[in-house]
Amino acid sequence: MGYLVPKDSSATKLLLTAPLDTDKYEALYKHFHSHPELSNVEAKTAKTIAAHLASLQAFQITTDIGGHGLVGVFKNGPGRTIMLRADMDALPVREATGLPYASTVTMADAEGVVRPVMHACGHDMHMTCLLAAAETLVKLRQAWSGTLIVLFQPAEERGTGAQAMVDDGLYDQTKHNIPVPDFVLGQHVMAMRAGSVGSRVGTIMAGADSMKITLSGVGGHGSQPHRTIDPAVMAAHVVVRLQTVVSREIDPSDTAVLTVGSLQAGQTENIIADSAEIGVDIRSVRPETRAKLLAAIQRIVRAECAASNAATPPVFRMTRHLPTTVNDEAMMRTLCKSFAGHFGDNFDANIPTTTIAEDYSILATSQGRPCAFWHWGGVDQGLWEEHLAQGRVDDIPANHTARFAPVIQPTLQTGVDALCVAALAFFC
Repeated sequence: MGYLVPKDSSATKLLLTAPLDTDKYEALYKHFHSHPELSNVEAKTAKTIAAHLASLQAFQITTDIGGHGLVGVFKNGPGRTIMLRADMDALPVREATGLPYASTVTMADAEGVVRPVMHACGHDMHMTCLLAAAETLVKLRQAWSGTLIVLFQPAEERGTGAQAMVDDGLYDQTKHNIPVPDFVLGQHVMAMRAGSVGSRVGTIMAGADSMKITLSGVGGHGSQPHRTIDPAVMAAHVVVRLQTVVSREIDPSDTAVLTVGSLQAGQTENIIADSAEIGVDIRSVRPETRAKLLAAIQRIVRAECAASNAATPPVFRMTRHLPTTVNDEAMMRTLCKSFAGHFGDNFDANIPTTTIAEDYSILATSQGRPCAFWHWGGVDQGLWEEHLAQGRVDDIPANHTARFAPVIQPTLQTGVDALCVAALAFFC
């Protein structure tokens, strides 16, 4: 695989001495893509990763941390300790890419409901790139000194995996013998032009909060609505009213999103249910904005219940919280210099903050360590340029959709290069 632009950095010269076996890793990517597993049940995925790491004969491997999380530690002399992280879980989405290696997997979720499953967020590419980077850095062991940690995290989509690994003693020396990293690095493939890489100083990703809201009414026969308090009507008013929170209560210059992702009321046409459940997700960058969104949701839901004369108050159950991802300024100075030297004009050092969220930073902030995160592109370059010229970039399938699938190359090579260049920058 050729490079996209001329490069002359020291990291580039090193990588040219350890070329990637693209056939092997493209096959591994296709395997991960066609064998996805949902959050907290990534057992087979973890087993595949552990076997590949073991074949490199360099890593001390620890499995089953915080669920199916696993870590490989390669001690290569004195120096800094660098952690590279990838996530493993897939999503309950039925794949519609039409690829020959598309997922046809179905499996039970945490509530026992059988769902179609696909890697609609690119975690299959994340895992493949980190395994390839691990092999590359082992081959280059004479060029750097320090300790390399590769961490494969479960349950990112639920926002619980990083914290679960920390809570399960990830950094407890008496339990796992995994050192605390000096620097934590991570990446995410996005609906950007393949071959491109982007990051920024400060907040790169918003924080996220999700909740389930239960509205209680009085059920009854569909032919006698006057004898009921209809939770479906109540929920409908709540959903519509919630759409005004961001548009009418949040400063337009601020970053905020409020999404109603699910609504369940009843099981059949002629019965008015006793209750309805709404799934809500919010994104914010500023703590003050998060507090305002959460307060507005409570206010609107309670008011609609009162307007419907519901005797039972609503129940709010928080289902996940992902912190904002903030890139350390000093780390970014080093990272930007190395990425600019390797990727040239394909690197953007000031991409916009995105409302997509991650729990990755917990691996660093829980220990008071700095972190840096970047995005890289997976959209076929011709397709990207065509849509860009037509002003239709938003029509390209994005993460969490049934048609999202990064083009394998140059996405794979770029992701491996980014991890290796970043690690070498902090080891040297």
